Amino acid sequence: MEILWGAFSTTALSVFSIDASFLSAARWPLVGIGLIIFILLNRSRTSSAATLRQLAGEVLIVVSAYFAYFTVRGLVETREAQAFHRAIDIIELEQALGIFWEPGLQSYILRFDWLVNLANWTYIWGHWPVIVFAAIWLFLLHREVYSVYRNAFLISGAIGLIIFFMLPVAPPRFMDAWGFVDTVTERSQAYRVLQPPAFVNQYAAMPSLHFGWNLLVGIAIYRHGKSLLFKVIGIALPVVMFASIVLTANHYIIDGLAGGMLAILGLAGAAAIHQYLNRRSEESGTLASQHT
Repeated sequence: MEILWGAFSTTALSVFSIDASFLSAARWPLVGIGLIIFILLNRSRTSSAATLRQLAGEVLIVVSAYFAYFTVRGLVETREAQAFHRAIDIIELEQALGIFWEPGLQSYILRFDWLVNLANWTYIWGHWPVIVFAAIWLFLLHREVYSVYRNAFLISGAIGLIIFFMLPVAPPRFMDAWGFVDTVTERSQAYRVLQPPAFVNQYAAMPSLHFGWNLLVGIAIYRHGKSLLFKVIGIALPVVMFASIVLTANHYIIDGLAGGMLAILGLAGAAAIHQYLNRRSEESGTLASQHT
C-alpha cells in the first residue's frame, strides 16, 4: 500500500508542481483575456446602451469598495499587537472547543508536496478569478438575480470591513510557535500571484471572506446552473476553499465558520432588499394602472 501511495504521490507531484512564474508575470491580464473572450461570446447580451451603463455602474461600485478596503487596511496595520493577542484568544477558544485541528492537518499535508501545491493553487486561483467569472456569468445570463448576489457581497464585505477595523486578527501563518507554516509564501512557486502582500490586509483573518465569498459563488452556481456539472461545482467550490484556507495557514477553522455565517447573513439581507423592491415596484405598477 505504501508503495502504491508513493507512486501516486510522485505522479500527482509532477502534475501540481508546475512552475507558475509565467502566471505571476501575467497575473490579471490572463484573467482579463478570459473575461474578454467570455463577453465576446455573449456580445448580444451586452450590446445595448442600457446594459453598458449598468456594467459601468457595477465597475464603479467595485472600485469604490476596493478603496474602502485599502482605507481599512492602512488603519489596521498599526495595531499588530492587538491582532496577535486576538489570534491567541482564537487558538485558546478552539482548544477549549476541541477543534484546534489546524496544526495537525497542516503537518500531514506538508509531507506531500503535491497536496501543498494543490492547497496553494486553490487558495490563490480559486478565489478572485472564480468570483470575477461568476459575476460576469450572473450579469450576462442571470441578470434577474445578479443584484441579489452583488448586494450579498457588498453587505457581507461592509460588515467584514467593520470587524477587520475593530477586531484585527493575525492569521495562523504568523503564529510560528504553534507550528504553522505559511505554505503560500514558503512552499508555493507563485508567491501570492493574485494577492501580493503589499495589497492585502495581513490582519483580516476573522471572519474569512475568502471562504464566505466562495460560499456565495457556490450557492449561485448551484441554484442557477442548469446542468449536473454546475451543481457539483457549486457544492465543491466552498468545500475545497474551506480546506485550502485552513491547510495553507491563512485562516483558523472558526474564521471559516464565521465567514460562512456572514455570507449567509449578507445573502439573506440582499434577498430581503430584492423582495422589498419588487413589492414596491408591483405596488407602483398597480397604482399607475388604477389611475389610467
